Amino acid sequence: MTERIGIIGGTFDPIHLGHLFIAEESRYRCGLDRVIFVPAGVPPHKPGEPITAAERRYSMTMLATEDNPAFEVSRIEIERPETSYTVNTLEAFREAQPDDELFFIMGADSVAELVTWYRPERIVELATVIAAARPGTDIERAKEDLPKSLRNRVIFLESPGLHISSTALRARASLGMPLRYLLHDRVEKYIIENELYRNGS
Repeated sequence: MTERIGIIGGTFDPIHLGHLFIAEESRYRCGLDRVIFVPAGVPPHKPGEPITAAERRYSMTMLATEDNPAFEVSRIEIERPETSYTVNTLEAFREAQPDDELFFIMGADSVAELVTWYRPERIVELATVIAAARPGTDIERAKEDLPKSLRNRVIFLESPGLHISSTALRARASLGMPLRYLLHDRVEKYIIENELYRNGS
């Protein structure tokens, strides 16, 4: 049976409620059958930056998503030794599931950068892009910033959004500040038990 599958990628360092909300909002609003989270292995946009080990980020993503039957986690990028380009990931999903309709989920604040990604035209051939916009996002401006070849394959979703960033969470954790209500309780427990992000690490 043909399915509508959402794919949401990211470093997920750590995964937080903002990621989960965008995935669920996209699932509901776009009629997706399931959403697959893809933790990045070697992200191209963070060269040289310290990143938590892939297995730890994968574990946190599993913990955050395990109570939603529509959510899954893929190891496809963390098991790829080379740089994790979105187009390669989508090609792999297309090859494995040729009859399914793919949707790539991202934040509308990043959609303008799509033109700088590796083979953006192929990305929108493989999947419809869902751009989740927070209140205050100038959607018309975001559309204008995209070439027409990409624009016609992007769905902009206005949603409440959650103003949470992984960078801010790492900073809070390094200071011993509470993370409760910003990410899943199981992820918070994992971070504490494994002493992640302590002393800025």
